[in-house]
Amino acid sequence: MRPRTFLLLTVLALTTFSAIKEGAAQEYQPPPAQIDQNILAVIFSGDEMLRYAVTWGGGVKIGDIKMTIQRDSTKADIFNISAHITDTGPLKMLYPVNDTFACLVSGPMKLPYQYTVHQKEGFGREIHRFTRYDQANHLVWYRKNKQDEQRIEITGPTYNEFAAFVITRSLAFTEGESIIVPTFADKKRHEVKVTVVGKEKRRTRFGSKNTLVVQPQMPFKGLYEKSGNTTLWLTDDRCRIPLEIHSKIVIGSLVAELVGYTNPACPDFTRTLSDEQIQ
Repeated sequence: MRPRTFLLLTVLALTTFSAIKEGAAQEYQPPPAQIDQNILAVIFSGDEMLRYAVTWGGGVKIGDIKMTIQRDSTKADIFNISAHITDTGPLKMLYPVNDTFACLVSGPMKLPYQYTVHQKEGFGREIHRFTRYDQANHLVWYRKNKQDEQRIEITGPTYNEFAAFVITRSLAFTEGESIIVPTFADKKRHEVKVTVVGKEKRRTRFGSKNTLVVQPQMPFKGLYEKSGNTTLWLTDDRCRIPLEIHSKIVIGSLVAELVGYTNPACPDFTRTLSDEQIQ
């Protein structure tokens, strides 16, 4: 299983945030009340870095993920969410992976307006994907490699499966209550249900932390092979840092564990483990 596959499994696709009861049927818009503005300000303080070690079953390390959220140098309300994914160990010899993702978001809801993917996988295989979002007019343009650009109409504002992973952290969750979160994937806008299933004191490489346990139900495939349940542990504080992400797959499970974090807005949590400490 490729490391990029796991990252995109964990992206929670959160766009319009509205707590609902089972069976409700209506269009959802992103009310600001469903976002904790204080947490959002911490996440988008302008210079956050997260690094994850990806393992198979919590044992054999198969990859690294480095993710950053940085303010654009030209406009204060634009942020670049980027990720660099590589594989490690024996897997790198069999199937090298060197993927980069960059998503530009703007506005009070941090909606995406541009998404670029460059995948270098295997020996000589490269894929380029470029997506533009017109949130006001509910349109998406998508292009893969040198193919013609496709124009896709959607029913409302949307995040993509990448930016949604970040905005998830700022949601004003209520335990046991679901939130419908539309996201654009598989060339469609999907409504994804996300639930905080509980709170948990969890031992991590950063010490014992109080966490929120979040589970999404993803009906789409996107850029990954969807094949199981995903659980995300967020720190239950103003930083809402994703400490661990577990995803069941056909054979066993994949685990992404936070091993490095920096953010001037969360100075008490800043730490980066060495490769020796990660082993």
